[in-house]
Amino acid sequence: MGSNLGLSDEKILALADYATSPLYDDIERVTLEYADCMTITEQEVGDELFARLRQYYDDDELVELTEIIAWENASSKFNRALRIPSQGLWKRKVREC
Repeated sequence: MGSNLGLSDEKILALADYATSPLYDDIERVTLEYADCMTITEQEVGDELFARLRQYYDDDELVELTEIIAWENASSKFNRALRIPSQGLWKRKVREC
């Protein structure tokens, strides 16, 4: 899906290393860190992280971002519990000529 939005394969493959990869800018790093903190059970969104988010997002944008991350987390839990396999949307489709 990201590749359909113009993300390069290189950037998609570097996602696990977003915190140190030069392919990601500051807003992408803080956004992905936020998603990690919301997703990983033992983590919490601390005041320092929230302050960094506020440098890039206003109140409405933060609500929307939080809702999207929460929805994706809920969908993932739902699918895992019901044994629904990945649809492979993260993979770039090979186009035929």
